[in-house]
Amino acid sequence: MRTPVEEVVAGIWTQILGLNQVGIDDNFFELGGHSLLATQVISRLREAFKVEIPLSYLFESPTIAKLASKIEAKMKAGLGLIAPPIVPVARDENLPLSFAQQRLWFLDRLNPGDLTYNIPSAVRLTGSLNLTALERSLNEVVRRHEALRTHFVEVDGQPMQKIAPPATFTLPVIDLRELPSVQREQKAQNLAVKEAEQPFDLARGPLLRVILLQLDETEYVLLLTMHHIVSDLWSAGILIRELAALYQAFCKGLPSPLSELPIQYADFAVWQRQWMQGEVLATEQTYWKQQLSGALTVLKLPADKPRPWQATSEGKMLPLVLPKELSEALKSLSQRQGVTLFMSLLAAFNALLYCYTQQDDILVGSPIANRNRREIEGLIGFFINTLVLRTDLSGNPSFRELLSRVRQVTLGAYAHQDLPFEKLVGELQIERDLDSNPLFQVWFTLQNSSTVDVSLPDLTLNLFEVKKTTVPFDLALLLSEKPEGISGCFEYKTDLFAASTILSMAERFEMLLQSVVAEPDITLNQIVENFHESNRQQQLIKEQEYQNTVRHKLTNLKRKSQKL
Repeated sequence: MRTPVEEVVAGIWTQILGLNQVGIDDNFFELGGHSLLATQVISRLREAFKVEIPLSYLFESPTIAKLASKIEAKMKAGLGLIAPPIVPVARDENLPLSFAQQRLWFLDRLNPGDLTYNIPSAVRLTGSLNLTALERSLNEVVRRHEALRTHFVEVDGQPMQKIAPPATFTLPVIDLRELPSVQREQKAQNLAVKEAEQPFDLARGPLLRVILLQLDETEYVLLLTMHHIVSDLWSAGILIRELAALYQAFCKGLPSPLSELPIQYADFAVWQRQWMQGEVLATEQTYWKQQLSGALTVLKLPADKPRPWQATSEGKMLPLVLPKELSEALKSLSQRQGVTLFMSLLAAFNALLYCYTQQDDILVGSPIANRNRREIEGLIGFFINTLVLRTDLSGNPSFRELLSRVRQVTLGAYAHQDLPFEKLVGELQIERDLDSNPLFQVWFTLQNSSTVDVSLPDLTLNLFEVKKTTVPFDLALLLSEKPEGISGCFEYKTDLFAASTILSMAERFEMLLQSVVAEPDITLNQIVENFHESNRQQQLIKEQEYQNTVRHKLTNLKRKSQKL
C-alpha cells in the first residue's frame, strides 16, 4: 500500500511522463525521463509539498519509493530556503532586466547589430492556408506574451524593459509564384538566410519578425526570427503550440482556447532580482567559487588558422547522424551506469577534447532550461541559464570512472543552477576578453525535449532548415535525441577551423563512441592511442592517394611524350 507522499509522487510522474500508471520501484529514467522532465517533476513536487527539493534528489533516488522517502525526511528536517511565488508587479514603474537579459544587452552595446543572438526558425506549410486565421493567431500570441512586445531603453545609465501595448500588425507575404518552379526553393532559402541575418535594434524593437513566403497555391514557408533577449528554444516550442491551437480555433470561428497567463516575463525579472540575494546568493556563490577555484585552463584546441586580433562570429555547421544501433547502445550504457544520456555524451565529448589537447582540466559550457517553477513553464522569454561543467580527466580514468566524475559534476551544477551566469562571472572577477567567452570556449547540449507535435486543419507542417552563418563559440556540439536516433551537428568558427578538420573530428567522435559502448572500462590513454592510430591510418591513406595521383599524372605525361 502506498503512502500519501508516494501517491502524490506517482501522480506527478504519470502526468509528466504521459503514462497511465507507474510502479513504486520503476526507474524514472528507464521510463523515458530526462533532465528537462526531471525539472518539471521537481517544480510540481515543490508546489505540492511546499518544501525546497533539489533536482539531485531525483537522480540519486529515481524510484517513487526512494524519492518519497527522501521528501518525507526533508519535510521532517525543515523547510529550508523556499522561494516565494512570482506575482505580478505594477507596470507604471521602471522594469529591470533579468540577469541574463542584462548580459545580452551589454554585449549588444559592445557590438551593435551582432547577429549571434538572432534565433531564426522556419516552418513549411503545405495545403490550404487560411491567411486571416494565421494572421489573427500571430497577433493573439504577441498580445498574450509581453516579452514579444518588449524593447530596452537606458534610464539613468541602467537598461530597463519597456512593454509596448498590444497592436494589430499585418503579416507580410512575399509571393514567389511568378518565378520558375525550379528557382522558388533556392529563393526561399536565400530570403530565409537574409531575414536571419537582419539585425535587431534592442532600443526600438520589435524583437520578433514574421514573414510568409508563398511558393505556390498550396505551399508556404513561415519565417519567424526572434532575438534571444526575449526568447529561447523552449519559447519557440510554446510559440508553435499556441499558434497551432489558436489557428485551429479561429478557422472554426471559435474564440481562443488558451487561458490568460497569470504572470509575465517582467514579473519573473523582478522576482529573480529580489530572490537572488542574501543567503540564497551566498549559498550559490560558495558552491561555484569552490567548483571553479584555482587556475581556469583555456582549452587549446589546435586551430587551422591563427586566432584573429578581433574575434568574429562567422561560422558553419557540420551535420552529424549517429547510427540507430549506436544510439541505442549509448542509452543502454547510460541506464546500466546510472547516468543520463546527456552525461554519457558529455563524457565522450570531454574525452574527445582531451585527445586533441592533452589537457586534463576541461571546462565546457552547457545550457539549462531554468524552467524550474511551474508558473513559468508556459511563458515566452529568455529563461535559459549557462552552466560551466568542469571535468577532471587526470589519472588515466576508465570511461566508466569518467562517467562517474561527469555525473557528480552535472548533478552539482543542476543543484546550483539558479545562480545566473552573469553573477558567476562577476563573482569570479574574471577579466573580460572580447575575443573569447570568459570561462569556456566550447559548448555542448543535448536537446531531448519532446518534439513539438502539432496538427493544423488542411495543412501539413515540416521544418524548413535555415542555414546558419554565425556561431557564438569556437566549437559546439549540438545533439538531439529522436526516435530514429541521436543526431545534430558540430558548429565551428570558420576563422579558426577548416571544414576538413571538423569532418575529421566528427568521424573520430563516432569512433570514440563505438569504442566506449563496446568496452566501458577502456582507459583514457587507450582512447588517445586509438585516436593517434586513426590519425596514422588517415595519413597513410592520404599519402597513398597522393602517390596514386602523382603516378597517374606521370603516366599521362609519359603517354603524351610518346605521342609527340
